[in-house]
Amino acid sequence: MRLSNYLHSQLAISFFPIFLGLFFITSVVFLVKIASLTSVITMTSFELLKLYIYSIPQVVFYTLPISFFMSLAICLSKLSSEYELVVITSYGLNPLNIIKILFPVTAFLTIFLLIISLGLIPKTKYLTKSFSEIKKKEANFNIKESEFGQKFGDWLIYINKKNENIYKEVTLFKSEKNSENFIVSDEALLENDKNHLSFKLINGKVFAIDDNELSQIDYSSMYINDSITNTDIEAFDTSYNFWKRALKHNKDIDDFSFYILSSIFPLISLFLVIVFGYFNPRYEKNRAVVYSVLTVVIYYVFIKYIGERLLLHSLYIIPTIWIMFSYIIYSKTTKKEY
Repeated sequence: MRLSNYLHSQLAISFFPIFLGLFFITSVVFLVKIASLTSVITMTSFELLKLYIYSIPQVVFYTLPISFFMSLAICLSKLSSEYELVVITSYGLNPLNIIKILFPVTAFLTIFLLIISLGLIPKTKYLTKSFSEIKKKEANFNIKESEFGQKFGDWLIYINKKNENIYKEVTLFKSEKNSENFIVSDEALLENDKNHLSFKLINGKVFAIDDNELSQIDYSSMYINDSITNTDIEAFDTSYNFWKRALKHNKDIDDFSFYILSSIFPLISLFLVIVFGYFNPRYEKNRAVVYSVLTVVIYYVFIKYIGERLLLHSLYIIPTIWIMFSYIIYSKTTKKEY
């Protein structure tokens, strides 16, 4: 129990500096990406913060497995360089016992990553895309007061006064093949209801003119939605239903595979952690960082290249190959020595 607590405390010392450093760097990349949207749409500081909060699950997902794997290897290599693993081994604890101690926290991390990648990321991506589309449509709906020739969808529109999203003395006109439609309104509001824009007209009249008659309708309120309702983004209810639909229609399968394979990376690489962490400081140099970085690059290139071709089959082929490869290296190196 004391050894387990000690290993976990040493792991924490290695993990948090690496994770926070990678988290900061990745956050800067996402913030630059978010800031680039301001060239297309106007956003307040609160809205920029809102978009960054939506990106946090992705930042955590991309940094957590890499930083945890590297911290495992660095933690054990540090213990090796200080001869502490030699002492631990002399008490009868071989590398497999160390793996058993590290397995629960690594399994918990894997479950946490799966929740983030398969549960939170699809939802936050949907919220980000919906928010951006709404802001773009609001930007397109930049009707200026007392100007002719402005359009709202298929309608020509004229407003006398404007105060943010409130419009006074609004006039709309649309000409079709055999009829003309004319709408006047005392007031109009641009509303955003659950990421759907609508134009609400208050207290006015509708005139429909064709070849034979003139019709008039008085109204207290009327909504115009078709011209600005967002139809490009699929409705999102739950992450489970999202992936169910995606797999059924063979959509986003490469993302699904990538999320799972990235989440289980630390778990299926425990043998490599032992290989990189165990060494004799008298005869060998500490190369845990170099080996860890190289392993991360190889693994992510591997799952990206193979995952896009094998799709769902990669979920059992890649982990099997990786575990076998890791165990073979472990058997030919650390297992012989310890």
